[in-house]
Amino acid sequence: MALRRVVYNVTRNPELSAGGSLVHAPIVPVQGEAREVHEDVSGEHMLINIGPQHPATHGVLRLVLELDGETVVRCIPHIGYLHSSFEKLGEYRDWNQIVPLTDRMDYLAPLIYNCAYAMAVEKMMGITVTERCKVVRVMCMELDRIFSHLLWLGTTGIDLGAFTVFLYTFQQREKIYDLHENLTGARITTSSTRIGGMMADLPAGWVEQLDQFLTGFLPVLDEVDTLLTNNAIWIGRTQDVGGISGEDAVNFGLSGPNLRASGVSYDVRRDRPYYDYETYDFDVPVGEHGDIYDRYLCRMEEMRQSVRILRQAIQRLPGGPINVDDPRVILPTKTAAMNDMESMIHHFKVVMEGVRAPVGESWFSVESSKGELGMYVVSDGGSKPVRWRVRGPSFINIAALPHMIEGALLSDVIAVNASLDIVLGEIDR
Repeated sequence: MALRRVVYNVTRNPELSAGGSLVHAPIVPVQGEAREVHEDVSGEHMLINIGPQHPATHGVLRLVLELDGETVVRCIPHIGYLHSSFEKLGEYRDWNQIVPLTDRMDYLAPLIYNCAYAMAVEKMMGITVTERCKVVRVMCMELDRIFSHLLWLGTTGIDLGAFTVFLYTFQQREKIYDLHENLTGARITTSSTRIGGMMADLPAGWVEQLDQFLTGFLPVLDEVDTLLTNNAIWIGRTQDVGGISGEDAVNFGLSGPNLRASGVSYDVRRDRPYYDYETYDFDVPVGEHGDIYDRYLCRMEEMRQSVRILRQAIQRLPGGPINVDDPRVILPTKTAAMNDMESMIHHFKVVMEGVRAPVGESWFSVESSKGELGMYVVSDGGSKPVRWRVRGPSFINIAALPHMIEGALLSDVIAVNASLDIVLGEIDR
């Protein structure tokens, strides 16, 4: 799906040209002796630190910049300030106890990480979840794709001076917080999935609440489109800034909107579908120039496509149980545990011993809001993983940051960094 790109011609006319074109003041050459002095003057390079405590680094990221005047000569990202050792902690937790660790990696799209981890373990155990669970998980993941993109849009707007957009997007995020809370009891750290299903079925009225949100969301997204897409200041700050070619994007391992904005049409949902994504009708937006503006257009269109998928999921949501009928992995109901001896034994074994996975390993990847998210788990037949490894998209994406900003101006560093949509909880882990 090709993106619609607005281009304004840069003019040196001192008067504002028609159509809102960008205006640059005429260049006045330095005359005579002063010109010779300016050409002879040379300065030393300067080292500055942006972060790790800085509102525009989107977490505890430290960028060490070497500047020649206002031009970035070198950029060195420093990470590790938020290292929580999630992957090592997972080796000492039962399979289900790892779920709370996953939503703390990307706390801007927690349900996607919950579902990705559960799918990796279920693949290793040979568990096929129910049809209702499949659709519910698709709904959770697409809702959090919108959730994450809204935060990116609002905070990037603030970074570039568009405060009104921040208010619009965070008002919509608050409605998704309400959906999170009604479904899981938590607003951010959802911990929603379980091996073989979900922590609970959808509460009464939740689907209607979701449908109401979708109806009110699209007009707000159109309003943001009106504010930014044709805005001369926004275009001047984003077009032809922080560009990366499709070949370089692939070589750096970029994924998600950052890859698709460079013209590479790769989406895990379409190219390696899971949970019947091949049966959903949606388009994959692809850019051409690989700059900040195309990344913005990709994410805007992805939110609209997520709305399409969510509406289809609402229509096809089947009845039936949300959890598999397997006492090895799913707790029995409270009524069964209190009245049936065998159910009480199953309850005791699952709680005290944990879910036991067979010897083996598994890799499962999904299309998260920030790119391809992969989960790798290894089991020795016990109730805890021998190894848990996460292929986080933000960790890979940030590696391309120096390539994008070296040679650019200092004022563009914040814009380029914001356009990558990173989250440090997933980078440091």
